[in-house]
Amino acid sequence: MSARITAATARRVLTQLLRDRRTVALLLIVPSVLMVLLRYVFNSEQLFDRLAPALLGVFPFIVMFLVTSVAMLRERTSGTLERLLTTPLGKLDLLLGYGIAFALAAAVQAVIACATAYWLLDLNTSGPAWLVVVIAVADATLGMALGLWVSAFARTEFQAVQFMPAFVLPQLLLCGLFTPREAMAGWLEWISNVLPMSYAVDALNEVTAHADVTGILVRDLAIVGGAAVAALGLAAATLRRRTE
Repeated sequence: MSARITAATARRVLTQLLRDRRTVALLLIVPSVLMVLLRYVFNSEQLFDRLAPALLGVFPFIVMFLVTSVAMLRERTSGTLERLLTTPLGKLDLLLGYGIAFALAAAVQAVIACATAYWLLDLNTSGPAWLVVVIAVADATLGMALGLWVSAFARTEFQAVQFMPAFVLPQLLLCGLFTPREAMAGWLEWISNVLPMSYAVDALNEVTAHADVTGILVRDLAIVGGAAVAALGLAAATLRRRTE
């Protein structure tokens, strides 16, 4: 692995991303628009204060999963990945470059969404806003890492999108967003315990309920970060050239 090659890959990905205005709008504008819609759909400050922090982690996860899975698949189908892997570029260089580029995009996305929620929509949480941003970035990075991994199993962009119901919706339903995980059927609670989004939502709920950083929050954030690293490792293991 080379730091110079990794940095060059990150610059290339960021340049391509900035040229795609639709993707930039999806990354930066859509989560904030969804937060505004959420606020006025519920039309209740109390309900918004309870649900919005968790959704500040869920929305970036979904968007980053979709964008990165399609972006990596484009690299494969266009032949770009095939050409890159014939150069000194290593798999880790490629994936870390993607990770750095999309982590920066995730950070900007989280800051904009949280600024919209706190300053425009008057979101109130016991914990500080910066901690919500940190957790939202971690969750978006997890979505990015999973998107890079599952792109290896798709042959077309449509197939990449089809993985969203398989990888995202079960986590959305079982993460404790709609009902506490301990209130679910025992076998569903067990499944939720191995899904990383559950710990992202738990961490954001900790920020909602507690003014200080708790041990549970640190544990949940560590699990989310570890899951992102594991997904990047799986992505590296499944990254293959089409020809030898």
